[in-house]
Amino acid sequence: MGIYEELQQRGLIAQVTNEEEIREMVNAGKAKFYIGFDCTADSLTAGHFMALTLMKRLQQAGNQPIALIGGGTTMIGDPSGRTDMRKMLTREDIDHNAECFRKQMEKFIEFGEGKAIMVNNADWLLDLNYVEVLREVGTCFSVNNMLRAECYKQRMEKGLSFFEFNYMIMQSYDFYYLFKNYGCNMQFGGDDQWSNMLGGTELIRKKLGKDAHAMTITLLTDSNGKKMGKTAGNAVWLDPNKTSPFEFYQYWRNVDDADVLKCIRMLTFLPLEEINKMDSWQGSELNKAKEILAFELTKLVHGEDEALKAQEGAKALFSGAGNTDNMPTFALSADDFTDGKIQINEIMLKAGMIASKGEGRRLIEQGGVSVDDVKVATPFDTASLSDFDKGYIIIKKGKKVFYKITL
Repeated sequence: MGIYEELQQRGLIAQVTNEEEIREMVNAGKAKFYIGFDCTADSLTAGHFMALTLMKRLQQAGNQPIALIGGGTTMIGDPSGRTDMRKMLTREDIDHNAECFRKQMEKFIEFGEGKAIMVNNADWLLDLNYVEVLREVGTCFSVNNMLRAECYKQRMEKGLSFFEFNYMIMQSYDFYYLFKNYGCNMQFGGDDQWSNMLGGTELIRKKLGKDAHAMTITLLTDSNGKKMGKTAGNAVWLDPNKTSPFEFYQYWRNVDDADVLKCIRMLTFLPLEEINKMDSWQGSELNKAKEILAFELTKLVHGEDEALKAQEGAKALFSGAGNTDNMPTFALSADDFTDGKIQINEIMLKAGMIASKGEGRRLIEQGGVSVDDVKVATPFDTASLSDFDKGYIIIKKGKKVFYKITL
C-alpha cells in the first residue's frame, strides 16, 4: 500500500484535483508540497495536528515539505470559518510567532538541505506593488466566482471588508510564487480552504499554461481541525508553557467516545492493522483507546519522558495509584488563609484555573468543580488547613482541568 492509499484509509483526504497524477507522484516520493500556517499566535495548537502529522507522513515517504509561514497573509487574516474580522497584528508580533512555529515544527519534520524547507510569504508579498499585482494576476480572478466561494458566503450577511476580500488572491499568489521559484507542485490544506486553494491552481494554469502541473488536495477537516468533533480546538497549545504536558495528555484522554478511534487513525503513527483491531472496542476498552491516543500524541509533541509523567499523573487521578508529582501544582501560603480557611473559588482564582470569581461561581453552581472527588456544593465552600493532612488537595474543574494545591 502506498502513502496515498494510507492517507485515504486513515480518513484524511476530502477533495483532490487530478487524483491519478497526485497518487502517482505522492507514492513515488516526487511531490514537493506546501502547507500554510498563518502566525496568529505564538504557538501552534492541537488544531494544527493534522497538518503537522501529514507533513511528517509524506516526508517519511520521500516527499519534500515546504512549511509556508504566513508572515504576509497574517497581516490581512483569513476570513474562512469566521464571522468577524481577525485582530490585526504588528510585523514584530508576526515575526516572533513565526519563530515559535518553527521550533515546534522541528519536532515533526526534518529541515535541512534536500529536506523540508521553511519560507515566509512576507518575503514576497510585502514588497509587491499594488498596481503591478492587479495587472499581473487580477485579471485571472472573477469577482462573481469569488463571491460564490464558501469562505466568503458566511461573511456576506455581517459584512466582508475589501481588506479581507484580497486574502484569496494573496493565498493564490503564494502557490504561484512557490511553483515558479521553488518547484512546488502540490498544496495541502483544510477542506474549508478549497476555494482559496483552487484559486492558486487556476492562477498557475492561466499564467503558465495548461501543461503546468499544479495540484491541490484538501484534508477532511477545516484549517483548525474542528471537524474532528470537540477534539482539536484552539485552546490547547503545543507550547508547554501555555498547555502543560499533563493538561495536553488530559485533553486527549477526555475526547468523546465517538471521536477517539477517528483521532487515533488520523493523528497517530500506529499501524493501521493495529488500529483496525480497535474498531470493535466498546465500554472500558474505549478508555484504553483514549489512553493510547493521549500517550501517543503527548509523546509526539513533548517527548516520551513527559508522556510517561503525564500518564502517571493521570493514573493518580483516575485509579488512586501513581505519582501526583507530575500534575500542575499551585502552592498556597499561610497568608492566603483566614482563620484557617479559604474559599475554593479563591483558590481557583489564585491558581489561574479561572479568570474571575464570577466564572468560578457559575462553574460551582453547575456542578463542575470538585475537591478530592467531592463536588463543591456552593461558591462559599472552603478548604481548611486540616484538609491538607496528606500535603495537598486536588481540585478538578470540568472533566479536563486538574490542579494539585499544596501548602
